[in-house]
Amino acid sequence: MMFNWLSLVAGICYVVLGIVMMIYKFFEPIYSYALGAVLILYGIFRIWRAVSKFRNTEEDEE
Repeated sequence: MMFNWLSLVAGICYVVLGIVMMIYKFFEPIYSYALGAVLILYGIFRIWRAVSKFRNTEEDEE
């Protein structure tokens, strides 16, 4: 159960980091946008995976 919460928080952090990367452009703009997009997509994947595991554990407990 703790892994699900950690995965959810990590996903949110990845999305925020991707947005920050795109806004502040730490590298050249093309690299910042590409890395930001990858971080956002990975964050969304982590969030989706955590939510699906939450749903599966709730179904198993019933």
